[in-house]
Amino acid sequence: MSTSSSPGTSPGTAPLRLGTRGSALATTQSGTVARRLEELLGRPVELVRIRTEGDVKTGSLATLGGTGVFVTALREALADGRCDVAVHSLKDLPTAQPDGLTIVTPEREDPRDALCARDGLTLETLPRGARVGTGSPRRAAQIQAARPDVELVDIRGNVETRLARALGPDADLDAVVLAYAGLSRLGRTEVVTEVLDAKVVAPAPGQGALAVEARTGDLGASALAGAFTALDHRPTRLSVRAERAVLARLEAGCAAPVGAHARVEAGELQLTAVVARVDGTEQLTHSAATPLAADADPRTQDDAAHALGVRVAEALLADGAARLAPLTVGAAPAELDPAARADVAPLRAPTGTDDPEGA
Repeated sequence: MSTSSSPGTSPGTAPLRLGTRGSALATTQSGTVARRLEELLGRPVELVRIRTEGDVKTGSLATLGGTGVFVTALREALADGRCDVAVHSLKDLPTAQPDGLTIVTPEREDPRDALCARDGLTLETLPRGARVGTGSPRRAAQIQAARPDVELVDIRGNVETRLARALGPDADLDAVVLAYAGLSRLGRTEVVTEVLDAKVVAPAPGQGALAVEARTGDLGASALAGAFTALDHRPTRLSVRAERAVLARLEAGCAAPVGAHARVEAGELQLTAVVARVDGTEQLTHSAATPLAADADPRTQDDAAHALGVRVAEALLADGAARLAPLTVGAAPAELDPAARADVAPLRAPTGTDDPEGA
């Protein structure tokens, strides 16, 4: 993997420029994709670090706006030719995919959240009044629901900064909650004292998955198009499609405690989604599944995954989800019309969710 191009490099061997945020987690994730692209393309890949609005602003995640603050600068770099490909944490992406850009989803890591606590403590064994840090309203609400006797503390910062708040010599917290996927990619799973059951803390839609993005016009009959096809992992694509359809239908941003977890199992796509009050005093859960015909074409399976997500979201809305969480729900979409799917037609409030450095 290259870090810069040489002046005398010929066009055929010129590095592919891969845009990434500059944090250790982002560059680690992007480095994994870069190495795979080098294998597939037979050419060097160079990381181009892009500073996003979310990297510059301070304050809690919920106050940042949540609509692509960690994504827009990378997409602008793609649009103006400063990079050829970009890598995002999928959960950062707004649910409406812009015209002219195409994403694929490599195989996701474990999407669950991880508790990193002093003295090997678990969620059950944390003492009453324990201070637990997270930058995610979703994590905070669900942990508060499971343990109403602990204190949730809003935190920002990179992974190591957050871990130090609970495990460092000057620790002021008893535990922090991060995504297991990010810790795994950084080689830091030794700090995990419990991987939280998705039935207790449902992950963010798309958590653990990456999105690799390029200009659609570059994906014709090209080597890059073949590489993108090879990168795309079908079970991951269908799972995150269903999860993000929930998010899109609810029109829920980063301030809304919404979790969703889908998986392909036994020939069907299974999805569970949760909407909680911000204070964790009440939450709604709904589960459903749809069969995946082995001989169905990819577009048909994509539509089935999207329809499943919409169906689960509609059930949550019927049960009162808009009463619990800060949603901006509009009229019901033409949910089964492929021309009106959330991934191609912007809703009133396109959203990305959760906490990127919480991995």
